Amino acid sequence: MSNDAPPEPWVRLRSVRAHPFVFQKMIREVDPRARPGDVVRVLDKGDHPIGRGLFNPRSQIVVRLLSTADQALDDAFWRERLRTALDLRRLLRIDEVTDAQRLVHAEGDRLSGLVVERYADVLVFELFSLGMFQRVARFADLLSELLGPPASLDRPGRPPAAWRRVVRADEQIERLEGFRVQQATEDANSVVIREHGVRYRVHPATGHKTGFFCDQRDNRAQFARFCRDARVLDLCCYSGGFGLAARVLGGAREVTGVDLDEQALQTAQENANLNQVRVEYAHADAFNYCRQMLANERRYDAVVLDPPKLATSRAEIEPALRKYHDLNSLAMQLVEPSGLFLTCSCSGLVSFDAFLAAVHSAARRAGRELQMIDATGAAGDHPVLLNCPESAYLKALWFRVLPRH
Repeated sequence: MSNDAPPEPWVRLRSVRAHPFVFQKMIREVDPRARPGDVVRVLDKGDHPIGRGLFNPRSQIVVRLLSTADQALDDAFWRERLRTALDLRRLLRIDEVTDAQRLVHAEGDRLSGLVVERYADVLVFELFSLGMFQRVARFADLLSELLGPPASLDRPGRPPAAWRRVVRADEQIERLEGFRVQQATEDANSVVIREHGVRYRVHPATGHKTGFFCDQRDNRAQFARFCRDARVLDLCCYSGGFGLAARVLGGAREVTGVDLDEQALQTAQENANLNQVRVEYAHADAFNYCRQMLANERRYDAVVLDPPKLATSRAEIEPALRKYHDLNSLAMQLVEPSGLFLTCSCSGLVSFDAFLAAVHSAARRAGRELQMIDATGAAGDHPVLLNCPESAYLKALWFRVLPRH
């Protein structure tokens, strides 16, 4: 920023906390020059600078704090933030086992409002703020430059090519933030990725969220290790991730996947065909399916329950906990004595302790005794800043269901 450039607009706070979200109630005064999407200097009530962030007065999060230094959020800043995010993924050596990973994890990478996934030669940008929407084209160019040409594990010998790009946002986020993503014009509706040797077809432009759940990568591999010659039930299976890992990596004897989303099940069947394995898929509500299997006295050696996000606001936390309680109570009853039960929650507003308590309560109701053997979260490409614990959204609880005495 040149010396003769006008000073950036400011936002003065009435209270300060060590968190990247600045809500309306925390703000004392806003510079009348500030426009939606602007970079603003954030000041405490004594006019001391505490950082810079992106401003949106119509959002629930009025300022997303991106830096705690008094520095310009210019092109050099964005380039360095993206480079730092990519350096972590290289440190983790994720590309040795997959060509699908999260390159930018919003607050976890100090880029609040932006998520970027990589699927083979496709970059998917999921936006949560107006400020990031306004800058996404530049981010795409910077990432393409920093990454170099794409290489796919599915076609390692192919010549270099340009990255395909998809930009997405949830409709509710668009309404709250005041922007609208145009439909993708590039041919990125379908791509095949590899993960630990398993092939998955991903639909980045139309699938749920960004089309695939990279966060469960390590959990899928760990689950597979328990499934040798097992009968496996994958509840809320989406495109078949856990079940396919159990079948292809783990050598499961039989796998059944259940989901209410017909399009997801079509993709799951495509994925089974890609890997030349047989998986049974059932189009059903998980609650009803569990009740029917209990009535049929059907049991499984390993059951994984990974429902979609059940709490999207604080008002939904208690209803979500009741759903977790009821669904877990049914699912764990389908596990054979001494079998494995893996249950997950991706609701960031539901704490680890609250989720564990819901599962414990469900076990008492079901008359089951659970032996906890592990508790995991998202893969390492979903880092968590300690001053933003909400970004540790994924909880995976691993249990052995003890025999009745």
